Amino acid sequence: MCNHHDQDNSGQDGGKLDRRSLLRGGLAAGAAVAAATAGAGGARAAADNPYAPPEKGALPETGFKLNHKRAALVVTDPQIDFLSPKGVTWGVVGKSVEQHGTVNNIKRLFAAAKETDMTVAISPHYYYPSDHGWQFGGPLEKLMHGIGMFDRKSPYDVSKFDGSGADFMPEYKDYIHDGKTIICSPHKVYGPEQNDLALQLRKAHVDQVILAGMSANLCVESHLRELLEMGFEVAVVKDATAAAMLPEGDGYLAALINFRYIANALWSTDEAVAQIGGKA
Repeated sequence: MCNHHDQDNSGQDGGKLDRRSLLRGGLAAGAAVAAATAGAGGARAAADNPYAPPEKGALPETGFKLNHKRAALVVTDPQIDFLSPKGVTWGVVGKSVEQHGTVNNIKRLFAAAKETDMTVAISPHYYYPSDHGWQFGGPLEKLMHGIGMFDRKSPYDVSKFDGSGADFMPEYKDYIHDGKTIICSPHKVYGPEQNDLALQLRKAHVDQVILAGMSANLCVESHLRELLEMGFEVAVVKDATAAAMLPEGDGYLAALINFRYIANALWSTDEAVAQIGGKA
């Protein structure tokens, strides 16, 4: 894993991004948002779950029905930097990951899909040294580059990759490295426009996607939108994802609202496993 932390990746204030400072700030910010969300004196009472579905929704049912012969489980960024306390983003996503049981829920989806021989595809996120030469980017892009998120030495060099932040979570490796799982080329920002996910799914005669992974309002939502635009039906698994909690807002809540608006289906992991037909 390449160390780019000495590069002068500037933030919006023009100052050098320091990984430890960013993580300390993220921890503090995440704690502040969590306190504001759940604390008795916060904006929402503890008994009021901001993630609960509305008692009576206004939107119609889509009639989505899963067809196993043309469906795939797609998992975005099932990587250490997002899902492990060892990862560089844990300070801002950890509370959300733990709250939703995201790590185990993704594992249950893998197990169910493999048990029923469903197509499984991984859309990973990697950055190589050349990517750190980008001349512009959004706030989250600058943050990811500044903390060395998903860094690899090159597309051809896997030295020091095993167990690095860019590597897959250990819990998932047996499922991913079984010789059947499609591991796509990396996406570079949030959506799958720059990788081969759509091609791989079409070549497998897949036009339905069960979507999970990290993070909710970034890569998951971007994959949802692009796959819908390309004619796929997409069911999102709402507790097999999570997101950052920052002063700028709760990324999970932002994504959840859009999932309700635009996904063909929105399931819990229990519902997804039952639809897949596994026992996980």
